[in-house]
Amino acid sequence: MFDNIKLENIKFKGETKLSTKTKKTLNVEERLCKGCGICVAFCPKSVLDLKDGKVSIENLNACIQCGQCELRCPDFAIYLGGE
Repeated sequence: MFDNIKLENIKFKGETKLSTKTKKTLNVEERLCKGCGICVAFCPKSVLDLKDGKVSIENLNACIQCGQCELRCPDFAIYLGGE
């Protein structure tokens, strides 16, 4: 029935779609990070790591801006920001 519809063309009400064409920057608020490691575990590209009990950005060039780190952080210590 819906075989000819591509999922990437469907936009749900209120959805914000991040793409590789956006100029977003990965930001970490170290004072808010409690070092739980959830963002590290959910990052599909191993961009993040834990150092000295805090999250650190280890490989920013590998970031695909999927937003999983921001979505999963219980303390709002990591986010994508920019244009």
